[in-house]
Amino acid sequence: MNQLTTFLRYPGSKRRMLAFLSEYLPSSKMIAGRFIEPFVGGGAIYFHLQPKNALLADLNPELIDLYRGIVKNPERVWRIYRAYPQGKAAYKRIRAARVDALSLSQRAARSLYLNRTCFKGMWRHNLAGRFNVGYGGESRRSVIARKNLFALAALLSTARLKCCDFEPTIFAATSGDYLFVDPPYRPGAKEQTTEHYAGRQFTFGDHKRLAAALRAADKRNVRWSMTISSHPDILKLYRGFSATTIPRGTGRQIGSLVRNSGEVLIAN
Repeated sequence: MNQLTTFLRYPGSKRRMLAFLSEYLPSSKMIAGRFIEPFVGGGAIYFHLQPKNALLADLNPELIDLYRGIVKNPERVWRIYRAYPQGKAAYKRIRAARVDALSLSQRAARSLYLNRTCFKGMWRHNLAGRFNVGYGGESRRSVIARKNLFALAALLSTARLKCCDFEPTIFAATSGDYLFVDPPYRPGAKEQTTEHYAGRQFTFGDHKRLAAALRAADKRNVRWSMTISSHPDILKLYRGFSATTIPRGTGRQIGSLVRNSGEVLIAN
């Protein structure tokens, strides 16, 4: 497993499912057009495949700014990140900083710092859009090295990054493109009712919008795969497509993998 797949700690990351998912994913050489992710999150699938042409999107502006900042100036982001002090008091002060008053490099370094030092890698915002996860310690901060940021910048330099809802990203896909879709969901549940999705819930109404967008993409001859909850109401939205049970998936406890988690891989 390459180091970039572990760069970010992110809720619902597919990093530990890669052994299973890779059997169902095309290689980078098999993607004639673009690799497209409308919910890029921690990017484990993108970093695993390392496609030469990609469109990566997410509704989380701090996440997209993190990637953009590293692409633009990895050295500056690294220096700011390394200069942050240690401890809970420092963490709370950095977390409380006004994001709109920071430069792109400062925003990227702050997000990386919070991600590596917050509690269990959670990425949760309150309804006001402010990151509100508690302090988790410094033990995972030193895992990130300068070379990681430069490797990330080199790979992402060929990708287009967008901060937006999933619909325009999926609608942009054309024949030859490949979509990997990993929306916010609770395994086995109908809705994601916490606010980790950029400060909002992912409702069943969002699932219906997503299903409609993917059915339209299928009619445009766009290939796609999606990891999703196996709730019966969600599976009904994808009748006619193949659904494969994921043997080991996300457990109820953060960071745990369990058997029969209630997750499936749906593909056209």
